[in-house]
Amino acid sequence: MDKTVKILIIRFSSIGDIVLTTPVIRCLKQQLDGDIEIHYLTKNQYKGILTSNPHVDKVFGIDKSTNEIINELVDEHYDYVIDLHKNLRSKRVTKKLKALSFTFDKLNYQKWLITTFKVDKLPRVHIVERYLAATKILGIENDGLGLEYFIPEQDVVDLKSLPETHQHGYVSFAIGAQHNTKRLPVEKMISILKELNLPVVLLGGKEDIADAEIIQQSVGEKVYIGCGKYNLNQSASLVKQSKVLLTHDTGLMHIGAALGVNIVSVWGNTIPEFGMYPYFPNHPEKYVIIENKELKCRPCSKIGYDKCPKKHFNCMNELSNNAIINAVKTFFLK
Repeated sequence: MDKTVKILIIRFSSIGDIVLTTPVIRCLKQQLDGDIEIHYLTKNQYKGILTSNPHVDKVFGIDKSTNEIINELVDEHYDYVIDLHKNLRSKRVTKKLKALSFTFDKLNYQKWLITTFKVDKLPRVHIVERYLAATKILGIENDGLGLEYFIPEQDVVDLKSLPETHQHGYVSFAIGAQHNTKRLPVEKMISILKELNLPVVLLGGKEDIADAEIIQQSVGEKVYIGCGKYNLNQSASLVKQSKVLLTHDTGLMHIGAALGVNIVSVWGNTIPEFGMYPYFPNHPEKYVIIENKELKCRPCSKIGYDKCPKKHFNCMNELSNNAIINAVKTFFLK
């Protein structure tokens, strides 16, 4: 009887980064010979992204320290570890497990060059391709099927629960972002939505409720607030059932790509060249990127800031409202 091959994938955070590892999960499960078990180590708050994935056999979670779980991991006797986080914590796990391990190139030097000196040495390679490169030695190839996201049946949102104005087509709008310099100013969102004049469902966490209420008060009944009302899977369900997703560089952007939704992706201080743009390997027509390419100060960070370091925030303030509106309407009317 063939031995079960156990593989541990490590990616602690965050939502988008974990979704971007799903091609690795699927390709390992489907392309390796024999009985393959895929286990995944992440933070407890993100386990829900993986528990419904049929290619994942077991999900381990931590709150703060890998000490919480390391003994259980050692007892699994892994054959391979695929480290897709590549930090001190993941390296510590890999060392403890004493399995053959593989990782990927984070391009930290190239990102430092372009954010500090605006010297562009970034390869034009999506991060999914870099994740998959970590498994190349095992004979894994990109199957071209893109990202995956599995919504549990109990989290599918019935559109009849939405206002009548939103039951026959709407725009989903992920208004949040991990850092303020990656999101449109509230005043600009209001201006765009007023002119857009389409039913819109605002999506985000509890931290986005205050901004969502300001937007709704200014725009009116065409805006429905979903921020803080739905869990991540339910938000994904609303994205899936929308005609188009308007989003910043967020986890919901990658979930939208996994669900095959048309996407209008708005970029601030970061750039798509970091390799984190919507991943549609065979259907680039499904997304539009809106960004300001005329600024010498951009990108100013590989992640983001609370405030614009230059204090003008022109990477967002100077974006064309019409470009965003026209892109959204084009997808909406398809």
